Amino acid sequence: MTERAYTLLLHGFDTVQCAYYLRQEQHREFDFAALLQSRESLRQLGNREGAPITLGGMPLLLHPHGTRSGYPFLLTGEDFRIECGEFSSPSFFVTFRSQALWRESAHLLHEKFLAWARAVGFVPVKPEGLSRVDFAFDYALPVVDFTEDHFVTRTNKDSQHRENGRVQTFTFGRDDIVLRVYDKVAEVEQQSDKVWFFILWGQDQDVWRIEWQVRKGVLRAFSISTFADLQKIQGDLLRYLCEEHTTLRVPDGDQNRSRWPVHPLWCDLQARVRELAQLGVCRLDGKTAALEERLAQYARSVYGYLKAAAAVRCVQQRKPLISEQEALDQLARRMWALHDPLSWQVDVERRIAEVHRGAW
Repeated sequence: MTERAYTLLLHGFDTVQCAYYLRQEQHREFDFAALLQSRESLRQLGNREGAPITLGGMPLLLHPHGTRSGYPFLLTGEDFRIECGEFSSPSFFVTFRSQALWRESAHLLHEKFLAWARAVGFVPVKPEGLSRVDFAFDYALPVVDFTEDHFVTRTNKDSQHRENGRVQTFTFGRDDIVLRVYDKVAEVEQQSDKVWFFILWGQDQDVWRIEWQVRKGVLRAFSISTFADLQKIQGDLLRYLCEEHTTLRVPDGDQNRSRWPVHPLWCDLQARVRELAQLGVCRLDGKTAALEERLAQYARSVYGYLKAAAAVRCVQQRKPLISEQEALDQLARRMWALHDPLSWQVDVERRIAEVHRGAW
């Protein structure tokens, strides 16, 4: 690989999880007893999807169950996944959504959550505690000229995933530190549907992500607990991760792999980390791109059904072919026969609320 065969496209946080220690000083619209009653009503009705609510001006979805970590309530919205409980400690555990982190900075989202908490009557009783941070560096990488054996790492846990004989993911570590180097385009297309990344990258192929998932134990070892700590110390943590914990090397025949030269890609990563404060934050409202992609999917589906309807009509009328307009007119007449203004309003408003809560 030549030194110009890759380009850093963007970097930032892809997941942040944080515990908040809040006390309710004013019983405003956030009422744990009322939430419990609503949650139990959902269970009795067999509602598995949850019910839309608005708290502090934020559209949320109240789920009919608690969480695996023991919180009795789960609320999800466009920016946050909120686990909470009146008698839980910490009282709130928040996951910042990927879309929100790429749209805004983690610090701004932290302030946004605290503003919402104050709006519904809560105040902090002690500083927040970060429990997980995922750092992502996305590179344009048309040629992958390394294998699992080219990584030198302190961890003794590693694996790789293949698709159609081609390696898509290298994984190193478990628990407090996990490094994943993987084909992000394949992950978007096969799993996450985060097509708005194509807009951020300016391309829709040959993008690989270097992603460090760091949990509470290591964060505390680096004295990172609050968002202020993260902003101040993240460079030190990342330098340790990419210079000491794991490196990518170029084999040169030496039996001691730690003496192999550092791969040019990793050299660039290390240089970017050293200048982290000057890199800036890549931001884009992915919602617009994702909704446009959703509309395109709907259009493809409707067009496919239109062709099927045309074929059925041709068989019925014993015609070799009908126009798309005639097929569309046939379907439109049948849809108008089914149309109910009340159900249209209710269902469209429900779907609008889902989009506002992040179902895009």
